[in-house]
Amino acid sequence: MTSLLKSVPRREHKERSQLRSRQRFGLLEKKKDYVLRARDYHSKQKRLGALRQRARERNPDEFYFSMENQKTKDGVHITERNEKFSEEFLKLLKTQDIGYIRHQRDVNKKKLERLRADLHFTEENKSSDVAAVSVASTSGSKASHTIFVDDEEDVKKFNPAKHFGTAPELVGRTFNRPRLSDLSEQKLNMPSKKELKKMTRGRAALLKEYESRIEREEQLKKVEQEMNIQKALMSKGRRKKVGKDEKGLPVYKWRAERKK
Repeated sequence: MTSLLKSVPRREHKERSQLRSRQRFGLLEKKKDYVLRARDYHSKQKRLGALRQRARERNPDEFYFSMENQKTKDGVHITERNEKFSEEFLKLLKTQDIGYIRHQRDVNKKKLERLRADLHFTEENKSSDVAAVSVASTSGSKASHTIFVDDEEDVKKFNPAKHFGTAPELVGRTFNRPRLSDLSEQKLNMPSKKELKKMTRGRAALLKEYESRIEREEQLKKVEQEMNIQKALMSKGRRKKVGKDEKGLPVYKWRAERKK
C-alpha cells in the first residue's frame, strides 16, 4: 500500500515569487537566505568589535624587535627580508638578468632576419614597376649599374633594353631581370587577382610583425643598457651623473683611479 501511495502523482510545491510591484528588487528573499546573510553580518561585526577593543587597549609604547624590519606604506604591510644579500650576489643576479635579455635580443634578431628574407621574397614576386621603385641597397641609396662606352655618340645611341636583351618594361629591375630569349621559351604564370590579394594581405601582416619586432629590439636594447648602468653603479669607484642620453637614460662618469 505504501509503494502504491508513492507512485501517485503529488501536488507540485511552488515557492512564493516576488510581487509585481517589487520585481525591481530582484528575487524574494527566503528565510535560509536571510539566515546566511545575518550570520555573515554578525560575524563581521564581532571581528570589527574585537579589532576596536585591541586598538583601545593597545599600549602606545609597546615595541618588538620585528618592527625594525616592518612598515606600512599606503595601508599595505611590508616586511623586509630577514637575510641581507651581499653585493657580489646581487651583481651575479644582475649578470644573469643581462644574459637573459641578451638571449631575448638574439632570438628577436633571428626572427627579424627571417622576416627580412620573407619580405624580400614577396618583393621579388611583385610587378616590375613596383619592384624597381622599392628595391634599394642596405645603405639606403638606390643600386646603380655603370656601363662604359667608347665615345659620346655611343652614349646618345645607347639602348639599355637592347644592351641587356630584355623588354623595356623590365629595364628598371635590379634583380631577376629575364632576357627576351628566356621569355620566348618559357610561359609566364601570372598570378590571379585572388592570389595577388592574398599576397598583399600576407605582406601587410609581415610588415606589421616586422615593425613590432623592430620596436621590441629597441626596448630590449634600452633595458640592457639600463641594467648595465645599474650593475656598474653597484661596483666601487667615485662617479658623477653628467646628464642623460637621447633615450632618456642617465649618463655617469667615473673618476679615473690608478690600478695597483
